[in-house]
Amino acid sequence: MVRLITHNLLACHVKGCTTNNFPLVFQDVQVELQESEFNPDFVRNMLPRLEWTALVNAAQQVGDTSLPPEQPDMMDDDLLQKLHHVLMEIHVTDGAMVCQNCKHVYPISNGIPNMLLAEHEIG
Repeated sequence: MVRLITHNLLACHVKGCTTNNFPLVFQDVQVELQESEFNPDFVRNMLPRLEWTALVNAAQQVGDTSLPPEQPDMMDDDLLQKLHHVLMEIHVTDGAMVCQNCKHVYPISNGIPNMLLAEHEIG
């Protein structure tokens, strides 16, 4: 399943697509919520690796508006739980991710993103 923690790492790698290729934009997605055990240390350790604005935008694209637009300096337990929910419990099961630059579509089917490129698209 595509989780938003994974989505926050994905960029378009089509030949010649080197600017504005992150983040990929969700399109026509279906979402499933799956509870997972809350681990505040894991969430805290992930914070420096996340692109906050991309995460907030992706969460909004799948219907979650619980995160603030700007990353807070301090994370209380409530915000850590909201972040955990967004990162670990929202699963995109079907739809697509689209590059903002070249408009390449990466389909998602049964929770699996197809990130393979055709031979002519490889750089």
